[in-house]
Amino acid sequence: MSISLVIVVILALYVAFNLGANDVANAMGTSVGSKAVTLKQAIIIAGVLEFTGAVLFGHGVTETLGTKIANPDLFIATPQILALGMATVLISSGVWLQIATARGLPVSSSHAVVGAITGFTWVTLGLNAIDLSSIGLITIGWILTPIISAVIAAFFYSLIQHWILLQPNPHRQLQEWIPWLSTILLSIFGVIVLPSLTQPLTNLVLEKFGLNIPAHDIPIFTGATAAIGLTIYSWRKLDFATVQNPTEQLFGRFQLLSACFVAFAHGSNDVGNAIAPLAVIFYINQTSSVPNHGISIPLWIMILGGAGIVAGLAIWGKKVIATIGENIISLQPSSGFCAELATATTILIASRLGLPVSTSHALVGGVVGIGLVQNLKSIKFQTLKGIAAAWVITVPISAVISASIFSIIRMILNLN
Repeated sequence: MSISLVIVVILALYVAFNLGANDVANAMGTSVGSKAVTLKQAIIIAGVLEFTGAVLFGHGVTETLGTKIANPDLFIATPQILALGMATVLISSGVWLQIATARGLPVSSSHAVVGAITGFTWVTLGLNAIDLSSIGLITIGWILTPIISAVIAAFFYSLIQHWILLQPNPHRQLQEWIPWLSTILLSIFGVIVLPSLTQPLTNLVLEKFGLNIPAHDIPIFTGATAAIGLTIYSWRKLDFATVQNPTEQLFGRFQLLSACFVAFAHGSNDVGNAIAPLAVIFYINQTSSVPNHGISIPLWIMILGGAGIVAGLAIWGKKVIATIGENIISLQPSSGFCAELATATTILIASRLGLPVSTSHALVGGVVGIGLVQNLKSIKFQTLKGIAAAWVITVPISAVISASIFSIIRMILNLN
C-alpha cells in the first residue's frame, strides 16, 4: 500500500470517527435521555449494531455516493483529479462534522459529504457539472423530514397518552395495548431491515411454492409473529407489584428495541459517507481508471468504516446524545419510544418516495412533536435554533471548505 493511500485511509477513519461521534448518537440519544439505558450501555449496543449494519449492508449507499453524485465519466481523462477531489471530500466533511460535534449539534453527514462533492466538482468542472435537481431533492428532504416526523410522533404519543398514560388504570390498558404496540414496532422496523436480510431467500420460497405475496408485506407478517414473543417476554419479566412505574419501565424496553433497529439501519446507510471516497480512490489506485461502471467495495474498507464509527461514538458521542436526549425536552421512555417510532416511519415513507432523508432531522422532529403534545413551553427553543442553523449551513459550508482545500492542493501540486 502506497503512502498516499495510507494517508487516505487515515482520512477515511477520521471521517468515520466524526460520523460516529455525531450521527450515531441520534440512534441512542432519546434512549439515554429517557433513562431507558445508561450512556455506557447505549454506546455498546449502538456500536455492535452500527458495525454490523455497516459491514453487512453498507455496499449500496457507498456505491451510490462514490459514483452517482460526481459523474465519473467527466473524469475519464483525469482520474487522479477525481481521486484528489475525493480526498478533499474526506478532509472537508470530517472537519465540519468535528466542528458540529464539538458544539453538540446533530448534523447530517450525508449533506456534509454531498456538499463537499459539490464543492470540488464546481471548482473542477464548473456549475454545469453539478446536478441541481439532486441538490433540490436534498433540500426538500431537509424541509419535510422533521415536519413529517414531528406529526407522526405527536400522533403516536397522543394515542398513548389518551389510551394508556392518562387512564385511571394504565396497567390494565397497557395489558391490552402491548400486542398492538409490539406489532406496530416490529412491522415498521421489519419493513426497513428485513428486506435486506431476507429478500433473496424470500423470493426463492415464494417462487418455489407459487405464492403471490408482495415482498413488502412479508416483514409485516413477520413483525406480527415476533410481537407475540415480545409480548410474552415483556409480561413474564415485568412484576407490576415491585416497580415504581411499570408502564414507563415497559416502554423503556420497547424504546430500547426501537433504538437498536435505528442504529442498525443507520449503520447500513451512513457508512458510505465515510468510505465511499476511499473506495473510489482505492479503485483508481488499483486500475488507473475511474469507476464509471459501478464499483466493488472490498470487505476491509467496510470493516474500516464500521470500526471508525464505533470508535467515534465511544470516545466522543456523549455531547450529541445529550443534545437530543436532554437539551430539547425532558423525555420519558414512552415519549422516547414515540420519537424513535416516528423517526423510523419517516425514513420508511421517504424511502418509498425516493426522497433523501437525514436521521438527525427525523429524530429532532420527532422529539419536538412530543414536546408539542406535552407542553409547548417544555421545548427548549434556544437548542433548536442552534440545531436548525447547523442544518441550514451544512451543505454550503462543506462545499466552500471542499472547494477551498481542493483549489489550494491543486495549486501546490500544479495540477490542471
